[in-house]
This record gives sequence, structure tokens and C-alpha cells, in this order.
Amino acid sequence: MKKFVLSVVAATAFAAPALAADLPTKAPVVPVAASPWDLAFGSAIMNDYVFRGITQSNHKPSVAAYFEPRYNINPNLQLYAGISGESISFANRAAAEIDLYGGIRPTIDKFAFDFGFWYYGYPGGTCYNSVIAGCQPTLANGNVIKGNLSFWEVYGKVTWTPIDPLALGLNEYYTPSFLHSGAWGNYFSGTVKYTGTTTIKDIGWYVSGELGRQWLGTTDSFYSLGAGLGAGGIKYANYNTWNVGIGFTWKVLTLDLRYSDTDLSRGNCNAFTSDFTAPATGPDVTPINPAGGGSKWCGAAFIAKLSADLTLANLK
Repeated sequence: MKKFVLSVVAATAFAAPALAADLPTKAPVVPVAASPWDLAFGSAIMNDYVFRGITQSNHKPSVAAYFEPRYNINPNLQLYAGISGESISFANRAAAEIDLYGGIRPTIDKFAFDFGFWYYGYPGGTCYNSVIAGCQPTLANGNVIKGNLSFWEVYGKVTWTPIDPLALGLNEYYTPSFLHSGAWGNYFSGTVKYTGTTTIKDIGWYVSGELGRQWLGTTDSFYSLGAGLGAGGIKYANYNTWNVGIGFTWKVLTLDLRYSDTDLSRGNCNAFTSDFTAPATGPDVTPINPAGGGSKWCGAAFIAKLSADLTLANLK
């Protein structure tokens, strides 16, 4: 029976010429493989650029932008590299931070990892130190600072998402010379973020916070206190920093409102930042800040940041 049916079908197919209406009018659709390449980019404006609890913009507004190509080896492994920039106000008169970075992001189940290298560049700086040949005179308040503050860090991060709205993270950064001071730096922090599961007119929200500690070593002799007071360099003070905030999202826009603070004293802050706005003398005397002038660059700050973040998918 099967042979008979097949023979009838075959005979009919060869005997009857195909009509134009029976022919395909369009070429068959061939699925296009998704490109492994992706691109993320964005910009931001904020009332204060704060990095690990310390203002980088003298508590003034700052703008930022970034450009990050990505290559997805597979759905759970991504390579990336990027460039970013922020406007700053440093004591050496550098006005911009230009960062180069790259790394790898593996994902294993509910754990997202990120390992990479980050270079912080501060072009256009001027050296201020009366006892160093080629430098400009010491700042009016007695602080000194190098013209070149550029440095690099290596880092590792992990984010665990036990349930979809909640993300818990750990971050580790290390540099052999923080701000090109000669003092090693190690930063470790924990983060938490809860993303709201409901939206109102496409407006989403989240709350997040971070608690971190910055360890710092001893500088080279550029920052010496003088003979008998630490001619070989000064031991920067370690400090804790924290921030907490709420954010609102709408399409590609994010408005983040955040409180940031540290436990670094004004005296130790002045020695660490070489703040050009600090007074020459004052009550904030510490072993590494004997003149007593104190800086407000490491204290409490409120940060409002509006950013736009896009990928190639947003443009399609």
C-alpha cells in the first residue's frame, strides 16, 4: 500500500507542470546569526564627582562619557575594552581624567565575575614643590603635588543574584602606586542593590549602597615632611567610605541620588589630596599634616547624577 501511494504521488509530480502560482514569490528566509560584537556607550552630568568617598571635582559639577566595545565569546563569557572621561579639579590643575580599561566577564549560574585592568590618566598637570627642580613653587597653603598623577589598578569583582531583584557584590582593586605617589593602594568593598519589580509609567527604581575600605602605603620622598619628620615619605592614613542612594530609570536614562561619606579626618584628607582650597594652618594637626590645615574634600557629600546608557540594541 505504501509503495502504491508513493508511486502515484511521484507520477503526478512529474506529469503536471508547475504553475507560476505554485512557485515561491520570495527567497527563503535564512536566519541571520547574531553578531558576537556589542557596543555600550553613554554620558552623565553630576553635581559632584566623588571617587571612593573623595571629591575629584572640588565639590563642583562634573560631566562624564564612556565608550565600550564588547565581544561575546558565548552567552556566559564576554571580553571588553573601553575609554571614559570625567571633568575634574585637581590641586595640580589637571582638568580631566581619561581612563583606559579592559577585561573579561564570565558568568556562572547566579554569579557574574569581572576581572580587568584600569588606567587612570590625568593629563595637563603641573608640579608644585619648591624643593624639586623643574617644579613650580609650593602651593600657597604649603601643599605640594606631582604634575603626573596617572596610575593603574588591577581588579576583580563578583556579583551574586540570589533572587532577581537583589544583587550582592564584592570588589577588590590593587595598585602599586596610588595617584603615582609611590604608596601602594588596596580597595575592598561590598555592595547591595535592590531593583524594584514594578514600574509606574515605565519609570523603574532601585536602592543601593556600598561599604568599602581603602588601605594605603608610604609615599616616595616627593611628599616628605622634611628632615626628621619623615624624609623618606609619609604613610597615608587608611580610611573607610560608604554611600547609599536611590535611583530612578526611564528608558536609557537614570537619575541617581546618593549620600557619600568617609571617616578620614580633615587633616589626613589634606595630606592625602593636597587640597589647594585648604587653609595653610588650623586645628587639624596629624602626624602627616603638622601645619593643621584641614580639607573638606573627604567629608559628607550629596550626589545627584543624571546619566544615559545605551547599547547597539537600543539603536535598533
